Amino acid sequence: MSVIESVHADHGATFAQRGGRRIVEHYGRPDRTRRAVRNGVGLLEAAYGVVVVEGEDRLEYVDNVVSNRVPSQDGQGCYALVLDPQGGIEVELYVYNAGERLLLFVPPEKAEPLAEEWAEKVFIQDVEIDVATDDYAIFRVVGPQATEKIASVLNGAASPDQRLSFVRGTMGDEGVTAIRTDGLAGEESYEVICSADAAEAVYDTLLTQGLNAAPFGYRTWEGLCLEAGSPLFATELEGQIPNVLGLHVALDFDKGCYVGQEVVSRVENRGQPSRRLIGLTLEGGADAAADDEQPPTPESGAAVFDGDASVGEVTRADMSPLLEETIALALVGYGLESDELTVRVDGEDVPATVTELPFLEGSERSARLPTYQ
Repeated sequence: MSVIESVHADHGATFAQRGGRRIVEHYGRPDRTRRAVRNGVGLLEAAYGVVVVEGEDRLEYVDNVVSNRVPSQDGQGCYALVLDPQGGIEVELYVYNAGERLLLFVPPEKAEPLAEEWAEKVFIQDVEIDVATDDYAIFRVVGPQATEKIASVLNGAASPDQRLSFVRGTMGDEGVTAIRTDGLAGEESYEVICSADAAEAVYDTLLTQGLNAAPFGYRTWEGLCLEAGSPLFATELEGQIPNVLGLHVALDFDKGCYVGQEVVSRVENRGQPSRRLIGLTLEGGADAAADDEQPPTPESGAAVFDGDASVGEVTRADMSPLLEETIALALVGYGLESDELTVRVDGEDVPATVTELPFLEGSERSARLPTYQ
């Protein structure tokens, strides 16, 4: 559940479930809030599962399992994946080197199974693996003024400027860690980590001190990430081979062998995967928005057609209040050449145009923008 649910409730939050965890869905008017984040700065309580890995062999152990090189320097992090033998994504992880331990941020429903599976495979290594989700609160600060916001409330350290690097400092009387994120919303972004018992005080500091921040929930977050062209775990990543998503940011082809590496390398060496992730803009969004009507929005899994031929499916779609268009991510055949497609919405074929990602340029580009050879 949320660490500070009562605080969110006092602000008028509506709650929902993500990955088995109770999160803030929105505070009302999520489209207006999306504009506020794009124009200034917003504040979200992030839902992660937290796994702590300690022991002399912690770096070697984790590095042998995940798809990216685990940093050896305190204060640095990486984005990585755990793959199955067929190369499919099982877990996404942010791995941070915190000195004598590694902190792993994973989808909340994956923390317990991952820790149990890894603990069973520890033999002679000096490694201890624990779930620490309930020990921490994690707040995400997003928007073109996010750096200014963090600088105005963080004491004892300068705002980190390298992606997935972090510094330690204080906010008010509470100790915090501030991480520069990989910009999934297409904006400057930080995550602030504190102990669970300091969460309410840190949240209040982030909300009201220095530049005021607009509180927002996961409906706004997911819309921001869609506009930025960022694939997310639940809707695009899970079960897919990372090359299909152009997810090179999570892969190190020079490191030692890990489960699934052979498949990923084989796909990379042949020059292209079987499918790719693209952006689509659907017709009718602007007209519907002008008439205060609900524009056509396909569901996840909606079929994409090139003429009469089915060429893929939508993974996620939404009406962008800033673009006044319905936008979607879709997985299609890699060799698709047509830019004019249709998407099946409520039994009707709605015209759609292939659109370069990101849909909307913000203050930063997402590190997860699909890239292909």
